[in-house]
Amino acid sequence: MKLLENKTAIITGAARGIGEAIALKFAENGCNIAFTYVSDSSIEKANALQQKLTALGIKAKGYKTNAGDYAAAETFVADVLKEFGQIDICVNNAGISKDNLLMRMTPEQWDDVMTVNLKSVFNITKQVIRPMMKARSGSIINMSSIIGETGNAGQSSYAASKAGIIGFTKSIAKEIGSRNIRCNAIAPGFVETDMTNYLQEGDAAEKYKASIPLGKFATGGDIANAALFLASDMGSYITGQTISVCGGLNI
Repeated sequence: MKLLENKTAIITGAARGIGEAIALKFAENGCNIAFTYVSDSSIEKANALQQKLTALGIKAKGYKTNAGDYAAAETFVADVLKEFGQIDICVNNAGISKDNLLMRMTPEQWDDVMTVNLKSVFNITKQVIRPMMKARSGSIINMSSIIGETGNAGQSSYAASKAGIIGFTKSIAKEIGSRNIRCNAIAPGFVETDMTNYLQEGDAAEKYKASIPLGKFATGGDIANAALFLASDMGSYITGQTISVCGGLNI
């Protein structure tokens, strides 16, 4: 039997990168997938992902919606429940970065990062805990970052949003644990995605790899493996924790 057979997962921001890797990993393990993407430029990738997922023998649907908007999140979760009938797993993965030194950062840049990275986690989690509480079962996985644990110059907004996710995760785990719902966070280090292309070339890449005890960047699959563990019964006694998938960067 596959680890997530007959379960349904919501994954935000899954048209590419880590979200796409998690969607594919879950589908390979028998999970039905409802995923979000937000921009018109992602429609082609989202359609391609939906086809890849359904080819694995599960039900999948992409939704063009903004998880950072409360009303849109409410409508999205209601639509998923109507379409799929249940929500067993929620992966809050949507995220952006708008790096800048604080003295140069605009209020709009700060707000954009907080809305996408942190407010979306509140919006979606608030909606999914209702059906999970009714079922007395569920796993919520919030995508934080090693930067949320260590901080980084030029990334105060990103670091604050990802640190906020860790605090949110711990609090929600305490609120809903009695209903057999788990809430954990994953804190990736440097991952090979479109967002980190600028870190993966030339001297910069060697500099960053030298700071990682395992000497390499993570792949999306590395993060997806951790998500699969937390989503499945293998992680049934783990809640309120932050799993750092960073190659030892935080040692």
